[in-house]
Amino acid sequence: MLWTEKYSPRKIDDVLGNKKAIEQIDEWVENWEHGEPQKCLLLIGPPGTGKTTLAHLIAVFFSDHIELNASDKRSFDIIMNTIGEASAATSLFGKGKKLIILDEVDGLHGNEDRGGIRAINKIIKESHHPIIMMANDPYSKRITSLKSKCQVINIRKVHTNSIVALLKRICVKEGIEFEEHVLRTLAKRSNGDLRSAINDLQVIAQGKNSITSNDLEIISEKDNVNNIFDSIRTVLKSKNPKRIKNALRLDSEPGFILEQITENIPREYEKPEEIEKAYDMVAEADMYLGRAFHTRHYGYWKYTYDLMGLGVALAKDETYKKFSRYASSTFYSKLSRNRAKRDLRDRVATKMGEKMHTSRKVAIEQFPYFEIMFQPEDLARDLADYFELDDAEVKQFRKRKIKKRKTKKAPKSTTNKDKSNRKKSSASVVSKKTKTSTKSSKSTEKEEKKVLTEDSNKKDEDKKKKDHSSKSVSKDNGESEKPEAKDNGKQVSLFSFK
Repeated sequence: MLWTEKYSPRKIDDVLGNKKAIEQIDEWVENWEHGEPQKCLLLIGPPGTGKTTLAHLIAVFFSDHIELNASDKRSFDIIMNTIGEASAATSLFGKGKKLIILDEVDGLHGNEDRGGIRAINKIIKESHHPIIMMANDPYSKRITSLKSKCQVINIRKVHTNSIVALLKRICVKEGIEFEEHVLRTLAKRSNGDLRSAINDLQVIAQGKNSITSNDLEIISEKDNVNNIFDSIRTVLKSKNPKRIKNALRLDSEPGFILEQITENIPREYEKPEEIEKAYDMVAEADMYLGRAFHTRHYGYWKYTYDLMGLGVALAKDETYKKFSRYASSTFYSKLSRNRAKRDLRDRVATKMGEKMHTSRKVAIEQFPYFEIMFQPEDLARDLADYFELDDAEVKQFRKRKIKKRKTKKAPKSTTNKDKSNRKKSSASVVSKKTKTSTKSSKSTEKEEKKVLTEDSNKKDEDKKKKDHSSKSVSKDNGESEKPEAKDNGKQVSLFSFK
């Protein structure tokens, strides 16, 4: 039997360390027992500090419990079909509440756990049963949405003296003679991980009556994976090269570590010359990091770690003993806020690159010149039409929209007053025309009558003359003759009396 199980606490008060956290847990349990629903508990702390043990001890106060840990598949459907149904149903063994335990929620990743966080959020919102969740990394992005909906309790590492005291009790119960410095070495190597210290003791003491310093050679020193902010604190507050190198053993990319150190240098260092030296080291570390990515020769990473670790640490004249509140890098939050702008830039560069037959990178380099060219309205309109840019994409180069081309406007519809005025004016014009036409018609009638009377008088005179001439001819010849129409081949007028 493993000693971790054999000597595990039997009640909450037996848990080592974290007295404040245990008091908060006791209050949470009491409120549930009195029928006062509480927020979900989120226990955050390093491995081996007793989070899972605390959850199992809390389960004793409830009628039943159901547990889902990292070794199980935790997709949306699986969580909803197991825990989701359990959170909506009552217990088979009593009328009390049922405790739901979710271990290592910050480890949800991959296709097998797709939608797990979404399912947990839904269960927290709809469940009427108490829920306890555990996580190792307090800065994990996977639990960001859960923190606001839970009561977060930090479980800290167990102090070395507390670990030594427990190891002594175990040795006494097992009948093993020990040297105190051996137990203290085991406690220091565990780095606050109580489970690891008990396991190491069992390895060197199993089947023996005593343990000595020679037995420590059986187990190797634990290769710890540090927390990012503990590592930053070590770099900025220490000048011990060995401690700094050990502190940078992180399960993170060097670029992420470099950003965190860069963000917190001015929070710790006070002298301008120290800050200048530290940022010079950061700049050189970034240069080697970029060289590693471009050449695919990752041997440059060792220079990156040395410069951003030892280089930054040795830039200060002496260590500061003040308390400094470190913060996460704002670089990634700025990237997320500016994502829409970068997408717009890339979209515009792609369109312009196709027209100019250049790469997107070259097109982006020409953006400052296009910002000047897009200021005149006519040229901006022509460029937008040529590159096929819409109004949103034009904002890459100018803040205001491009005015549309002017087109000939159709005559506006006249109002009723204009229509009535036009009708009156047209009516007056028509009336004037009719008056003038009537006057002219009257005058023409008079003229025509005058001409007719004159013609009639002329005819009468001609008749009289004709009769007079015919009488005179008849007297001379004794007979009447008709006048000849022609005289010697010449046409003679009928009214000629020659």
